[in-house]
Amino acid sequence: MDIFFQQIINGLTIGSLYALIALGYTMVYGILKLINFAHGDLVALSAFVGMTVFAKILGGEASLFSVIALFLITMAVIAVAGVALDKSAYKPLRNAPRLSAVVSALGAGLVIQNGIMLTWGPNVNFFPGDLVPNIVWNIGGTVVTFIQMLILVLSLILMIALYLFINRTKMGTAIRASAIDKDASRLMGINVDRVISLVFIIGSALGAVGGIFIGMHYRGITFEMGWQYGLYAFVAAIMGGIGNIPGAMLGGILLGLFNALIAGYVSSTWTDAFTFLLLILIIIFRPTGILGERVAEKV
Repeated sequence: MDIFFQQIINGLTIGSLYALIALGYTMVYGILKLINFAHGDLVALSAFVGMTVFAKILGGEASLFSVIALFLITMAVIAVAGVALDKSAYKPLRNAPRLSAVVSALGAGLVIQNGIMLTWGPNVNFFPGDLVPNIVWNIGGTVVTFIQMLILVLSLILMIALYLFINRTKMGTAIRASAIDKDASRLMGINVDRVISLVFIIGSALGAVGGIFIGMHYRGITFEMGWQYGLYAFVAAIMGGIGNIPGAMLGGILLGLFNALIAGYVSSTWTDAFTFLLLILIIIFRPTGILGERVAEKV
């Protein structure tokens, strides 16, 4: 049971990261019907930007202010990068065949990945390890660290805040309306281009939080790690129901738990194989995902 509860904590931690990243995929797909394959590389970029911001701008001194500033500055930088990605790689292809936008996304991801390598080098970089207190709780044989609690709590707060924003605000209504029918939304006076930019801002900022958490939790960051985390987050979005925001949250958490239990009871080397086997089974028996695709609704 000690192993079981330990893997549950580990699964919830990594699942929260998958969920934050998956939200960027599912929000963009909901409006543009585009799989933003460059999103994972933005997540990797956020870890490197956060590392540099802390060392060069904040002086490398750990404090509550510096940690908050680290998150806010990195989120702002990656949000701007996300909007620039849309304007340069996706907006010119709005009316092109869907495959063109997919190829553009893959190319943009490679550009970002190689830009990280050229800027920070091909070797492993190490995220600052003294940003948060090194506190460990041992609860009945289950080890829980402060950074794990921070990831779980902050991720939950951000996901709840996003859900309330999408469903309870006027701008959230505009996002849902644009996802259902962009042409009708324009006739109703909604600036769809502004909505799309907002979606990229929100998705990229949430991905930036995930990237910082990856650096804080695992320490070692590499220029190609965005592909791995992006791919898992993409699987999570499909599992939950692509285009469905609660589905992305649920898919991320469930995928994290599944991976942790496979690593704990089978082998970590089999995690990828079982993950994609699970994805194949879901596509076969539940092709719209656990919660189903987003459907039209009155707004």
